Amino acid sequence: MFWTRRALSSLAGPSSGDWRPLNFDGGAFHLKGTAELARALLVLRLCAWPPLVTHGLALQAWAQRLLGARLSGALLRASIYGQFVAGETGEEVRGCVRQLQALGLRPLLAVPTEEEPDSAAKTGEAWYEGNLSAMLRCVDLSRGLLETPDLAGKNLMQLKVTALTSTRLCKELTSWITRPGASLELSPERLAEAMDSGQNLQVSCLNTEQNQHLQASLSRLNQVAQYARAQQVRLLVDAEYTFINPALSLLVAALAVRWNSPREGGPWVWNTYQAYLKDTPERLGRDAEAARRAGLAFGVKLVRGAYLDKERKVFQLQGTEDPTQPDYEATSRSYSRCLELMLRLVSHHGPMCHLMVASHNEESVRLATKRARGSRKS
Repeated sequence: MFWTRRALSSLAGPSSGDWRPLNFDGGAFHLKGTAELARALLVLRLCAWPPLVTHGLALQAWAQRLLGARLSGALLRASIYGQFVAGETGEEVRGCVRQLQALGLRPLLAVPTEEEPDSAAKTGEAWYEGNLSAMLRCVDLSRGLLETPDLAGKNLMQLKVTALTSTRLCKELTSWITRPGASLELSPERLAEAMDSGQNLQVSCLNTEQNQHLQASLSRLNQVAQYARAQQVRLLVDAEYTFINPALSLLVAALAVRWNSPREGGPWVWNTYQAYLKDTPERLGRDAEAARRAGLAFGVKLVRGAYLDKERKVFQLQGTEDPTQPDYEATSRSYSRCLELMLRLVSHHGPMCHLMVASHNEESVRLATKRARGSRKS
């Protein structure tokens, strides 16, 4: 991933001195032992095998029944879990981060918790409050990983909104705010005011229980943002499914009203934009303009997207228009449009506009680093 800000400088690159262009010649592998490289190759091949991808959770449950929780857990930690997870303890995570720092890379920590849309409804607030505690601990860990003064404000953390509020509430909010002529009672400014004041918020489209859950959710989100700001950790909020994303964007916009003003020192809450959705380039442009008019800093994590298969199945079952791009090439063109827009905004608006190029695609990252290199020379 690549972070551009101000003069299109790179978070992964050196802060001063000679510019070293990014390359993909395999130099990063010299820190890996033979066993780690063999595991990486095995996991890559397994993840490219459709039956495993489709039935992975069922196979995991079957392995637990057959081998027992301890043995199946050990196999997972030695294979897929070990490949993708930095560690189970703070010390394990720090060891992984030290390896990355030797390559000039910095961490973006995430609490791997979210509520799936088809999961059983949670009763009460306890599950979400437990996730809040985990988020706050992750903020502490993110802050502690990069302690040097020159890295102040460059700590990053990923946030899943559905770890702190229910997908059912998000669906309800989405159905309301996407209606023509939706009421201003769900404006970002009103939600931000409720976050700040703690006063009871009453929204007419929600019942009493839903209003109470919305208030508790706003409080949790604001607590994470407030603590992250105090610890100088920037929050990159994940996008999720299209049928709840409008609600997620509303909540992110409310956080942005509170925490992305210039007096706070740039965007502390960023939104994620998925290029595999047809409307993303236009929506990104509208949101950037709205932030400019409101005098807010604008932070963007740009991704291709991770929910494509599930999205298409849902819309096929519903018989509604598919909002996703028809193929990978169209998604790449969408990504490039968004990338060009954001690179232009970063170049023109400096510290008020930040971009995370969150992509596995070499060409997308090369384009961003090439533009960054040109900006530093000019």
